[in-house]
Amino acid sequence: MDRIAQINPWKVITTDVKDNKRVQESLTSIGNGHMGLRGNFEEGFSGDTHIGTYIAGVWFPDKTRVGWWKIGYPDYFGKVINATNFIPVTIRINGHQLDLAKDEVTDYSLELDMKEGILNRSFVWAKDGLEVEFNFSRFVSVDVKELAVIHIEASVLNGEAEIEMLPHLDGDVVNEDSNYEEKFWLERNRGLEPYPYLTTKTKENDFGTERFTVTTMMSNEVEGLEKVSSDESFMKVEETFKGVVSKGEKATITKHVAVVTSRDVEETDQVKEAHTLLKTATEQGYEALKQAHIDGWAERWKNADVVIDGDEASQQGIRFNIFQLFSTYYGEDPRLNVGPKGFTGEKYGGATYWDTEACILPMYLSITDEEVSRQLLVYRHNQLEQAHINAQKQGLKGALYPMVTFTGVESHNEWEITFEEIHRNGAIAHAIFNYSTYFGDESYLLDKGIDVLTAISRFWADRVHFSERKQQYMLHGVTGPNEYENNVNNNWYTNTIATWTLRYTMESLEKVSDEKKQELQVSDDELSQWQDIVDRMYYPYDEELGVFVQHDTFLDKDLRPVSALKPEERPINQNWSWDKILRSPFIKQADVLQGLYFLNHEFTLEEKEKNFDFYEPMTVHESSLSPLVHSILASELGKKDKAFEMYERTARLDLDNYNNDTEDGLHTTSMSGGWLSIVHGFAGMRTTQGELTFEPYCPTQWNGYQFKLKYRGRLIEVKVTEKEVQFTLQEGDALTFKLYGKDVTLEESLSQALEK
Repeated sequence: MDRIAQINPWKVITTDVKDNKRVQESLTSIGNGHMGLRGNFEEGFSGDTHIGTYIAGVWFPDKTRVGWWKIGYPDYFGKVINATNFIPVTIRINGHQLDLAKDEVTDYSLELDMKEGILNRSFVWAKDGLEVEFNFSRFVSVDVKELAVIHIEASVLNGEAEIEMLPHLDGDVVNEDSNYEEKFWLERNRGLEPYPYLTTKTKENDFGTERFTVTTMMSNEVEGLEKVSSDESFMKVEETFKGVVSKGEKATITKHVAVVTSRDVEETDQVKEAHTLLKTATEQGYEALKQAHIDGWAERWKNADVVIDGDEASQQGIRFNIFQLFSTYYGEDPRLNVGPKGFTGEKYGGATYWDTEACILPMYLSITDEEVSRQLLVYRHNQLEQAHINAQKQGLKGALYPMVTFTGVESHNEWEITFEEIHRNGAIAHAIFNYSTYFGDESYLLDKGIDVLTAISRFWADRVHFSERKQQYMLHGVTGPNEYENNVNNNWYTNTIATWTLRYTMESLEKVSDEKKQELQVSDDELSQWQDIVDRMYYPYDEELGVFVQHDTFLDKDLRPVSALKPEERPINQNWSWDKILRSPFIKQADVLQGLYFLNHEFTLEEKEKNFDFYEPMTVHESSLSPLVHSILASELGKKDKAFEMYERTARLDLDNYNNDTEDGLHTTSMSGGWLSIVHGFAGMRTTQGELTFEPYCPTQWNGYQFKLKYRGRLIEVKVTEKEVQFTLQEGDALTFKLYGKDVTLEESLSQALEK
């Protein structure tokens, strides 16, 4: 654990200028769903830094680079690409260029205000009796998605200074993870009128994927300085402002930036559209733009905030998670999904992983409008044709949803993931089930969802093989959720989620219209085959231990707990060879326990406890997806200390840099983990059997907590203290649900003592 930021319930604050710079940049990333950027410095930084500005849905197919090509391998890796850097404002004081990598400053503070969605920075620069205080503020507007605003004030505290500010746009950017160290952008156009702008286009590719054009334009409102020039050069436009500022005076610049893409506006109209946006922004003024942005965040927080009493570190963690999730995706654009790093870095690439269905959807079901969750399902339905192509490339029938994608076509570079981590198909099916049981609405299931389920079931039916020796069906050559075990046979979770999908599909087919049945053309012979697979699937199980075995031969390993590792060996993925990891018993993330979490209602408490007690001690939790599953199961099993330990790990994973990799960007798609650990874990909320149930308790480390959730047209506030739970119906009709296994009816409010 490496705690870099100060503990504060609403802010991420650091006073360290240079150390852990990349981690700081990740932690202070901001976004608005349309675009976002890392917490880079406007004036530049000559030391180690990772400059990153990203636009939702804008990507590039980077040609796959491997030593040994395999049939079925993806042609390219879908890259989140660094776009035009729009924040730079070079600053010179008496000819000296400000650079905090070299300059000594005092009173330094970098502060992300999560309540208002604004990044602030301040410090005092001094030299030869001259003192200048700098204050920086920036936000990407949640009111106008294409708009970003940077505001800089330079106040002279002592002496007199000639100050120059050079706001510019820099399109000559690189991706740190480029396979061939190439740049992905071409210059299309640039100009200084009506405002300075730069139009770039992604370079041609060999795969026929969409090319994107982006126009970035700036308008600069300056006080205390005079404009002296405007300049343009390859991939750059710039203005220069200069003036003498005396003690007690200040110079300010407000840089408005519009980012318009071909996803929404034709290239020929982009300059005009950007100009219109900036003209309106300039007329509104900085304070009005900022207030509209703050009001937008207030609306987002109104029903999503989780309040924790008695633990500011936990409070900061959950709010950080929610802030970064809402900065990445708020459901406005059905073409988008939740990328693994959001707008905070390039690692992993892709617009979506199975993380969305496994982690993001369960949270968004409760805190956003139903349409937002539905759009996440529609996103996958829209890519069903491409999922068929992925299966065909493996020589299989049906549909295989990708591990990594922008378009639905697989674009992941690692063979053990691309070919073998096929359990991802099950997460897509489970998301349909989760949505339908939560809202009590099967209209999506019976119209579009059944298309997806049928196609996935056809894949499973073709992917299994029948063992004549054992007279059972099996799945060989797979990678389960535990990615520290590749190319194994009969991963229990994969076998289980495959047959669950077949069962759910057959149950759903009985409900669809005759017209839909005709469209899907599922024959009686096909249904008989599916049922036979369900009836005769092989599941590794050990009678003596009473546990589901992670995969064939797992029990033959040198089984030992994580506690046997030396501290300097952790994390093992940064200290051990891959060969050593694969031979070890150590588990990256929930695997068998992932099945017990997803299909919680199908297993007994005894089964859950035996498997938890067996597998958790061997789990290193080096996947960001791991702690939330363990926290929720631990809560259900009454293992409250472990549940809280895992809550802290998931809620503060990046804030405390648990896995020593936050410098690469945040773990955005697991940032629902804190919320889920509280609501599904501590509060014990479940909906998988079609009704709402709660089993709440209060962690001993807290005095209490409260949250709101949307459920079937209602808005319910839940408040848990050390002694009781209170429910308040804020919107909607009365509701009957189960509390500690007994029916209760909520009309306005109700309270009950906690059960131990």
